[in-house]
Amino acid sequence: MNAWRNAGITDAALAFRGYNITNLGRTAEFLAVSAYRDLLIEELGRYGDICADTIGQPVDLLQAVRSRLEFDLDRYAEAIALVVAVEMAQLRMLREVHGVDYGGAKLAFGYSLGEMVAACAGGAFAPEDLVRVPLAMAKDCAELARDVQMGVLFSRDAAIPEAEVRRLCVQVTREGAGTIGVSAILSPNTYLLVGQNSSVEHFRALVRHQRPTAQVRCNPHRWPPLHTPIVRQRNVPDRAAVMMEALKPGRFPPRPPVISLVTGKRSYDEHSARETLRQWIDHPQRLWDAVCETLAEGVKFVLHIGPAPNVIPATFTRLAENVRQQTAGRSFDAYRKKAISGIVQRQWLAALLPARASLLRAPYVQQVIVEDWLLDNAPR
Repeated sequence: MNAWRNAGITDAALAFRGYNITNLGRTAEFLAVSAYRDLLIEELGRYGDICADTIGQPVDLLQAVRSRLEFDLDRYAEAIALVVAVEMAQLRMLREVHGVDYGGAKLAFGYSLGEMVAACAGGAFAPEDLVRVPLAMAKDCAELARDVQMGVLFSRDAAIPEAEVRRLCVQVTREGAGTIGVSAILSPNTYLLVGQNSSVEHFRALVRHQRPTAQVRCNPHRWPPLHTPIVRQRNVPDRAAVMMEALKPGRFPPRPPVISLVTGKRSYDEHSARETLRQWIDHPQRLWDAVCETLAEGVKFVLHIGPAPNVIPATFTRLAENVRQQTAGRSFDAYRKKAISGIVQRQWLAALLPARASLLRAPYVQQVIVEDWLLDNAPR
């Protein structure tokens, strides 16, 4: 587990998680470690106070952690504050307790809320200022979640063109079943959809007719419809943009450089950062592009920041397993010579590998869950 420390932070990427239906992870265990306790309490207090000031009611994140309370949608703002507080606390633990200069990492990115933390960790904005934006929008986003459903669109063989998915979303929305949009692109054959009312079911019927090998699996939980057009119904993007206009800029480019899941590229500079964040609100999360960029940069370790991260680790793990199965354990040179014989397993991946040879590195990238590493390596 310490291979990344021996190799150095310059071979690592920082990956920040976003909001989930559970957000505590192992956070309560840090209160029992004297070297970490005060740092965690300080960050929980800081972001709890910011949350209370923004929503106009008392907030006690420390008590929530001690009692292992998971916030539901009725307390969505507190869940946001908790995730940000824990991620900032973990960064401080790395730097102040273990001497890790995380600014020297090769790059950083974050899923959903995690992108804001990644940008702030790199110095682009003060986290105390930027976090007020999603906190101020939390009530409307939670209310919009009442009649939405998440669906996972996937195909076990061929890729599903993004343009086709978007076209079907527009068709379903136009036909009046409810607004539906792509919330995330996890791979060329996997998308997260978020739709109102019966729109996800309507989409499933259409895609089954047009692409029989594709499936839509519905998620039983309710999700705030960030990264979709649904948030426009409460003018969330424009209201957030007005708030962000007043943000005091920090260091540009951020250190480490930040790959935005809005664009899939390094889009945080002094002139584009606010527009990137504005688009973050109602544009889908291009996680697949960030994964490809990470592998192309030669990253050897991905350090997952936050409590119990799941989406990003699962995406890297799934890709690594697919690459192993597709190449049958052969090296890249051997794969090129025998590519045709293995092409039947996953057509979407076989089509990408010759052009994106960096994907073959996926099985060799080591993932580090930082909360586990911190607790396993706590000073005695």
